Amino acid sequence: MTTMTDSGADPIDVLALLRGFVSLRRLVGMYPSGHPVIAQKLDELHAIAQAHLQQSPVLTIDVIRGEVHLDGVAYRDDGMATATAQTLSDLGTLGIDSLHITPGLERDEIRLAAEFLDQVRDNTSGENLEARLAARGVRHISFGRIVPLDTRWRGRIWPDAPTSPLDPLYAQSLAQAEQAFDTVSSGGSLDAATVRDLVQLLIGEVVRSNAALGQILSLKEYENLTYCHSVNVAILSLLLARQLAFDEATTFILVEAALLHDIGKTRVPLEIVKKPGALNRAERKLIEAHTTFGAEILMETPGVHPMAPVVALEHHRGLSEPGYPDLGDATPHIMSQIVSVADVYEAMTGSRSYREPLRPEHACLVLARQAGIRFNTAFVKAFVAAVTFFPLGSLVRTNRDETGVVIRTNPKDPMHPVLGLVSDDLERLLGEVDTAVRNSSGAYERQVVGTLPRREQGVDLTKLLPSSDTLAVSA
Repeated sequence: MTTMTDSGADPIDVLALLRGFVSLRRLVGMYPSGHPVIAQKLDELHAIAQAHLQQSPVLTIDVIRGEVHLDGVAYRDDGMATATAQTLSDLGTLGIDSLHITPGLERDEIRLAAEFLDQVRDNTSGENLEARLAARGVRHISFGRIVPLDTRWRGRIWPDAPTSPLDPLYAQSLAQAEQAFDTVSSGGSLDAATVRDLVQLLIGEVVRSNAALGQILSLKEYENLTYCHSVNVAILSLLLARQLAFDEATTFILVEAALLHDIGKTRVPLEIVKKPGALNRAERKLIEAHTTFGAEILMETPGVHPMAPVVALEHHRGLSEPGYPDLGDATPHIMSQIVSVADVYEAMTGSRSYREPLRPEHACLVLARQAGIRFNTAFVKAFVAAVTFFPLGSLVRTNRDETGVVIRTNPKDPMHPVLGLVSDDLERLLGEVDTAVRNSSGAYERQVVGTLPRREQGVDLTKLLPSSDTLAVSA
């Protein structure tokens, strides 16, 4: 049985790409470069890669903890389990855990990259992997090894929390969440009154701050700990609740449940939660148990709404994918479905030791492709409408080679937000432009071509975004 992935691509083709590289590595050692066998394999691999790149800005395949991930999301192909295991074993022998392909790929680069696989471990020059590939004419393919503290490979160490100046209200909410989670982690009890105060802060104050929303919605260059992730998921769930026109009481219940959805991770050793390498069977079982741990903690906490333990238990379960824990054919509660969408988006747009953060526009596409499979389609549509492809606070580049920060979104035209153009030092706003404006021929005067890294140390959204008194949505 094949399970569709968040990328929308056929998983058999994705595995064919991995197997093809392993096979091509052997073929280039047996036949000359122009041999028909090699030509056929190159045509096959180039076609698979190009088909994916027509739908996604990059193609990233990672092997993480024994599972294949496409563009940051795991998938299974039960019908090809034996062949997949052999392919992963062959790649592991070479020390390869990751394949990264970008637009512009040329057919011959695939052959050169396959030839390079036999030389990947022999690095007498001390150059990094990308430089070694580039020296061979390979500029649109890179390989990676998912290990910590190895700067020769694609990957980096991220801070545990935001390092740029924070909106004061957002900083206050993070501090309160950290204290509450630390108390539970140390063996103490969760205080329901503290949780209610924090939920009220999020609903009444934080969500009204453009700077706070910008710091939550856009690409995050830090590997946030559980408390930070939980606050972000709570705000994202709140935005989705408002898009769905939930009443005040229902919204409060949802935000509380979202805030506490990962409380069970306080019972999992931090070294396992943050482990960048493969988890063994016991570690995997323990990390997956955070859902049941969370439900137990919340059921034992007086004053917490009964929906909170339900969401904690179910937020890793999908509609047609079982997920975990195994609850049979039971359909997750709608609040669990909402939190699941927010949880996955927040995780994708955050950094991990084994990958860069996904750009918001790419994360929205991942959600859309999994709508109706893992996620509720109506909730995905509402979420993307609320967040948009270029959320408030995103640092972007236009087709005029301008750098800007999204200061207002446009629900009628989500690909064309209002930008504040910024100086080269990212310190000053130079003026405001509406990318939805068209010229006399009907063409857009500007196009946003992509999201840029925020460079946490250099961008202060508290200075660049309008105040909370200014509506962050265009009319």
